[in-house]
Amino acid sequence: MFKYKQIIPKKAINWLLLGLGIFHTPQAIALNPLTDVGVIRSRENAQQWSEIVARLEVLGVDYCVLDNQDWDEAKDLENLKVLLIPSVGNISGEQVLALNNWVNGGGKIVVAGPTGMLSEAEVKEQLKTIFGAYWGYSVSRPSTLIVEEPALSFNNQLSSNIVGGVVIPTNLNSETPAVWVSDGQPPAVVMNDNATFLGWRWGVDNVSSVNFDTAWLNIALKRYGVNTLGNIITSYSDREQPCLYPQTQPDDSYPLIPDLNSSNPDSGINQTLVQKSENKPNITANPLPQTNNRPTPPAPNLNLSQENNYSPSPATLVANARVKSQGFSNQEIAKMAEELEELIYRVESTLIAAEAKHLKYGLPMTTVVEQIIKNPSPSSTANKTTNQTNIKYGNKAAHQAILEAKEVLAKFPQLAAQNYPQARQLWLDARRNLWDKYPIDRYFAQPEIRSIWLDRGTIVKARSKQDLTQLFDRMQEAGINTVFFETVNASYPIYPSRVAPQQNPLTRGWDPLQAAIELAHERNMELHAWVWVFAAANEGHNAIINKPDNYLGPVLSRNPDWALKDQNGNLFNKTPGFKKAFFDPANPEVRRYLAALYEEIVTRYDVDGIQLDYIRYPFQDDYSKQTFGYTDISRQLFKQTRGIDPVKLSSSSPQWSQWTGFRVQQVDSFVADISQRLKRKRPDLIVSAAVFPMERQQRLIQLQQNWEEWIYKGWVDVMVLMTYALHTGSFEDRTQSIYDYSETSSSLILPGIRLLNVPDTETVDKMQLLRSMPTGGYALFAAENFNPNLQLIFKQTQGLSTKKEDPIPYREPFAAVSDRYQALQKEWNFLLIHHQIAIESRYLKEWSRESDALATKFKKLAANPSQRNFLAAQSALASFRNKLNTWTRKHEQEQPLQVESWENRLITLENLLKYGQRIVLGGNSSLAKQ
Repeated sequence: MFKYKQIIPKKAINWLLLGLGIFHTPQAIALNPLTDVGVIRSRENAQQWSEIVARLEVLGVDYCVLDNQDWDEAKDLENLKVLLIPSVGNISGEQVLALNNWVNGGGKIVVAGPTGMLSEAEVKEQLKTIFGAYWGYSVSRPSTLIVEEPALSFNNQLSSNIVGGVVIPTNLNSETPAVWVSDGQPPAVVMNDNATFLGWRWGVDNVSSVNFDTAWLNIALKRYGVNTLGNIITSYSDREQPCLYPQTQPDDSYPLIPDLNSSNPDSGINQTLVQKSENKPNITANPLPQTNNRPTPPAPNLNLSQENNYSPSPATLVANARVKSQGFSNQEIAKMAEELEELIYRVESTLIAAEAKHLKYGLPMTTVVEQIIKNPSPSSTANKTTNQTNIKYGNKAAHQAILEAKEVLAKFPQLAAQNYPQARQLWLDARRNLWDKYPIDRYFAQPEIRSIWLDRGTIVKARSKQDLTQLFDRMQEAGINTVFFETVNASYPIYPSRVAPQQNPLTRGWDPLQAAIELAHERNMELHAWVWVFAAANEGHNAIINKPDNYLGPVLSRNPDWALKDQNGNLFNKTPGFKKAFFDPANPEVRRYLAALYEEIVTRYDVDGIQLDYIRYPFQDDYSKQTFGYTDISRQLFKQTRGIDPVKLSSSSPQWSQWTGFRVQQVDSFVADISQRLKRKRPDLIVSAAVFPMERQQRLIQLQQNWEEWIYKGWVDVMVLMTYALHTGSFEDRTQSIYDYSETSSSLILPGIRLLNVPDTETVDKMQLLRSMPTGGYALFAAENFNPNLQLIFKQTQGLSTKKEDPIPYREPFAAVSDRYQALQKEWNFLLIHHQIAIESRYLKEWSRESDALATKFKKLAANPSQRNFLAAQSALASFRNKLNTWTRKHEQEQPLQVESWENRLITLENLLKYGQRIVLGGNSSLAKQ
């Protein structure tokens, strides 16, 4: 998938011309004479480039510079002895192939920092093999690096106290010459015959000193036969030479990528996800019994590892195939074609949605069909689509990009089989052109939940209501209608509480919650209190407020018997990232305290909802080798009901699934209790939960989070899936559970969209994917990454563009159904008027007649939410859905993605009706705020 907007360098153009056979000049690209060290310059390290160069000058090493966009083959590296890769986040499939071939030919690598962390999953797996190690996770606070290798201990420059990361070896022949002074003394440096991995951001002044960095690079270079002169300083302009000729001009316009760890360490929901694909437990052993008699739909098996956060693109799959067989399979070519086809569809559907907003497409469908029958297309019948070049779109550039991409797609499979390099370049150009021309110039959204998590870090920076005002103005302008406001974090309420022992020390002196509520309501936005439930203490937050790492927080420190324990009595989880201590969900005193705290929030403050986060046990997997729940209370309760102390059980015990089921039940019962308790206090309150979308059985074993039960029982109104991913492809994979549960529950399911390190256009693309799926909106993670450019895009595409504000689906579900269906009808009218729906004449009148009748029933239900009107609308929708397959059978042959999206959007309407039946007609009619 698309990663960054790039200008094609001259080198890439030259290679394209070579691939097309236009010229064959072997001197078109030449290497410098043999150079000791090549240094990769990239977007991620551009900001520190002068600091990197200064260290190389101190060493006096012979080096050249290689822009990361300018190399993709082994021969681009062949005249280098050593390649230095300092914190280069994104390495492509072609580049990893080049590295592999170059290293096999004798090349050596020095890599530093979170290199490859922005690459796709398959690329990262290959990098682990090439480097012999990988960046596991960041050390939470400055730590001392100590040298373990006796031969190096004489050099006192090699030891220092810095902020770094744990480097995990993957090669049996790798050595660990230095470790961090922390639990377990994890590796800080890993070396082998081909590569050295330095566990910090080499070349950054505020991370480590020049002497420290140069000492370690000197060790690595000498290991690989490169001698450094030391302290020979020459000018920057004289020393820095390109590795490739002709040199492309230095690109000073690199968009600087935010530091992977720059965001506040605990400023959001599980920002460091901890399961590792290589450490998955066997989830088929000791399967859990069903918690009820309802069959559970299968959910996708999703790996949520931060280190494996990207799905393999066709380009990566093709690169892998070249390594294995030097050829390309039909399956790989088909995947590339499918990816391009889906991107074309999303861009085209966006363009259609924008065009269809015009008033002339708001006519009844029966009127439109009558006009079509009387005035068929001059070049075609009304039953056959015409050439799309006849349509006059407002955004001509986007339309042209779509047409060109369709031409590439039509000839791609055959061309790829004959001349893959040429076909692939055309494929890349088509995708890049679509991204660049994405039609984001006009409004095209519809009624939906547009939510964003407003994280504690951003709140703390504000320091006053006046400071928050600007942020709320920006969100309002962008069309955001729901704010999940981080209200309780690591047991610290952000407001002055009468229940909790201590307000967050970073917000003392003012009440951010009250300020945010006032700002939101002034702008007709809803504000929901986002609370950490069972995560009671956070190592990352402790560091911010100058507390010891193992500080239990203001509540557990006063009530240590409330803390959850693992099988060895440990309180903090050992998973990578910021360690946390949890409340015991089975402890009645814990449950009473949390209930009192949340009641305070919803009764003292006019919040519109409450969101439950960390509503689970800690991660329990092969990496952490921890199982939680062994408190005195939990052991006693389990022994009373099951007749055995759980400390005597192991994962191979017959009763192990009962122990897991017991813990699942503790979380389930709390969700039920708190939802019912809070809704008794506030019937209009929206209850939501932030949950993991991983496969259910695995989730029950590792987290004891059984959110399917919560939506079946109606305990939670909005289920927010933490489907964070960089690319649309991997994001789509993680949202598959929407299909499994949207038609079977009366709750709304909302995917989460990650903003950190994601191109803005890709964020829009994910939204457009969701708008073609059976879901009613999205949640953006998080406000700290809500940049001005994204705000401008949102303003144009979903900001307030009409006098009437769109209804929020969870608040006015029936009005949302009516408005969303009218938007769909307008798109049908647009396509019909332009002869872009291939439908048989005998179905046209029936389809239009029933479509208008359904629109009338939806309007009637929205105006008068009664049981009678609901049943009439529900029955009409079910009938319409059943007939749509017949009406559109011919069109589906030409436009399968389009018909699929129509079906999904009708499923969304059906789900909203079910939700409205429970919320509006089930005794909570006061929920429908005006």
